[in-house]
Amino acid sequence: MTSAQRLADTAARGLVRLLCRTEADEIEKLPAQGPLILVTNHVNFLEIPILRTRLAPRPVVGLAKAESWNNPLLGRLFDLWGAIPVRRGEPDVLALRRSLAALEAGRILAIAPEGTRSRDGRLRRGYPGVVTIARKSGAPLWPLAFYGGEALKEHLSRLRRTPFHVSVGRPFRVVTGAEPVTRDVRQRIVDEIMYRLSALLPPAYRGEYANLDAATETYLSLLPADERQVPGGRCRVIASISREG
Repeated sequence: MTSAQRLADTAARGLVRLLCRTEADEIEKLPAQGPLILVTNHVNFLEIPILRTRLAPRPVVGLAKAESWNNPLLGRLFDLWGAIPVRRGEPDVLALRRSLAALEAGRILAIAPEGTRSRDGRLRRGYPGVVTIARKSGAPLWPLAFYGGEALKEHLSRLRRTPFHVSVGRPFRVVTGAEPVTRDVRQRIVDEIMYRLSALLPPAYRGEYANLDAATETYLSLLPADERQVPGGRCRVIASISREG
């Protein structure tokens, strides 16, 4: 870790402590080694420093919209943290390659399938990009849900720290077998993933995935709750990144 990275992490840790009362002990459920895809919701900017500092010394690679680099300071910070820029609204082969490389190196890849901040904390419909990465890498997915951060401005106006909660669910893998993976199938898979995320949230935050009775697990293979790592500490890219399906 460079001195600039240590400085950024120290500043992020201080900011989180100043603004939040963070209940994030469940992060300790995550494995100490081996690649994994961390599937999260996205409420506001606080999630990035919380993950970065709470998971240290494990390296976390996050996906961020390419427009973030238009801000020189934010772009510099994201570069220090190894974030991967993603061009939204189009297939981004470079972002996919970098995501798979991070997993092959045994890192944590953090993805928010909603694609943007909800701001109010309620889940929006997920986009299926995470399905492509999960299938091509073979890495396990761990759902992690944030809530409470949506009240940051309200608490700041009263000079109060914001209660910020983190819940971690059970790991799983995406399994499609021999079935053709069409666009509709990919959407069904990401909806199944989002329901796993929704189940970690209080009902008021479940949004598009409020009806847990509608949840299915056709394409998800749950792993033991105490699984701590992927055998061998690495994952294997199991499909060409030049094609989908």
